[in-house]
Amino acid sequence: MATDHRQSGPVYAVQYALRVLETVDTHRHGVTAEQLSREIGVPLSYLAQLLTMLRRERYLDSLPDGGYVIGEPTVLLGSPDREAAVAEKLRAILAELREEVGAAVYYARYEEGEVRLVDFADSPETPRVNEWVDFRSAAHATAIGKCLLAQLDHAGRVDHFARHRPARLTSRTEVDVDVLLAKLDRQPPSAPTLDLQEYAVGTVCAAVPVTIGKSVACLALSMPSTSAHRLRPAADTLHDRAAPLLLSMTL
Repeated sequence: MATDHRQSGPVYAVQYALRVLETVDTHRHGVTAEQLSREIGVPLSYLAQLLTMLRRERYLDSLPDGGYVIGEPTVLLGSPDREAAVAEKLRAILAELREEVGAAVYYARYEEGEVRLVDFADSPETPRVNEWVDFRSAAHATAIGKCLLAQLDHAGRVDHFARHRPARLTSRTEVDVDVLLAKLDRQPPSAPTLDLQEYAVGTVCAAVPVTIGKSVACLALSMPSTSAHRLRPAADTLHDRAAPLLLSMTL
C-alpha cells in the first residue's frame, strides 16, 4: 500500500491547476486572470505561473481579449477516448522532457505488486538503458524501482523483496534486504532516488515520484556515467515538470 508521503510541489500545483480548470470550464465565453484570482482565492502572481503552464501544455487557450477558455486536450482527456488521449499526452510530455534534460526519460508505475514501465522517450543521442535484467526483478538496483518502493509502506516493501530476491548486478548493487529497507525508510519523499551504476556499469539514473491519490508512479531518466555531473540538475527538472503529467493522469 502507498504511504501518505507525497511530493508536495507538483501535487500542490496540480490541486490549484484543477481548480483553475474547473472554474474556467464554468465560463463558456472565457474568463480573465483577475476574475479567476478573485473566484479561486489565489494570488495573481502565483496564478500567472499556473496559467503559463496550462497554456504551454494546451489545457487552456487564450482569447484575443486576454481571457482563457478550456483547451482541446482538456476536452479530450474528459472524453470516452480518454485512455488514448492520456497515452498521447504522456508521449508528448516524455519527448519534451527528453529534449529538456538531454537524457532518456521514463514513466513507470507500481501495479499489482510489480514494477511496470509504461512508456519512455529516447533518441540516438539519448539512448535508453539496455534492460539486460527485467526491471520487475531489479527494483532494488534501479532508480525507478527504488522510487516506487519508497512510496510503499514497510509491509509492501517486504512483500516485494520476498517475491523478488535482490541479486548482485554490478559491484555497486546492494543485495542485503535489511540495508535496502533501511535506505528506503530514510528516503525523503521529495528527494530523487539515484542509481549510480547499480543496475548497469556505465549508466546512472534518477527518479522522482509523480503520485497523487493512491497511485504509485514516477518519472525517471538515465544517462552515461560520464555525464553524472548533470544527474541532479536533470532530476530537479523532472521534479519541476511533474505537474503537467500529474494533470493528464487526474483529469
